[in-house]
Amino acid sequence: MSYHDEQESLESVKAWWAKWGNATTWIVLVALVVAAAFNGWNYWQRRQAAEASVLYDQLQQAVNGNDQKLVARVASDMEDKFGRTAYAEMSALAAAKSLYMAGDTAGAKAQLQWAVDHAKDDEYKQIAKLRLALVLSDEKNYDAGLKLLADAPLDAFKGVIADRRGDLLAAQGKRDDARTAYKTALETLPANDTSARQLVQFKLDALGG
Repeated sequence: MSYHDEQESLESVKAWWAKWGNATTWIVLVALVVAAAFNGWNYWQRRQAAEASVLYDQLQQAVNGNDQKLVARVASDMEDKFGRTAYAEMSALAAAKSLYMAGDTAGAKAQLQWAVDHAKDDEYKQIAKLRLALVLSDEKNYDAGLKLLADAPLDAFKGVIADRRGDLLAAQGKRDDARTAYKTALETLPANDTSARQLVQFKLDALGG
């Protein structure tokens, strides 16, 4: 390349930079900021998950040690600090079961309601609804239990939710509605779940008609 050609190329670069330089700089800066934010977000999520895992282990130890005060405190800490992680949903269900078995119905309801309201995973949310409906049934608050289970369930839960609805309806004396719910349960429960199907059939037979 001759000196003249080299100068022409240099002038072309200068002209291009004068026209597009600022825009290019901003694009590069934005890309760097986005990349930094993405990496920072991933790091924050990994750190949150790691810290939540430690707290979840503490909850499991409290459950195994039957220390219900510690169970409630750790579950509350988990929800306050790491409520967006899967560990919070798992903790709420584990704490609810432990508190319920210890006779702390109010504590169990609070944990299950938290999972219903905040769980990101639909399966955890569905499990929480089923267990909360059972607690409400124990309290004879059948209408609240039915309302809780009124939404269309996930396919995998159609059978067990229909069964639970049948229990609530039967407890209210609504025999025809209960029969319909139990029949739905039999239609949707897995064919290989023989124990669950036998129990539903027993309840259906007990209703007569």
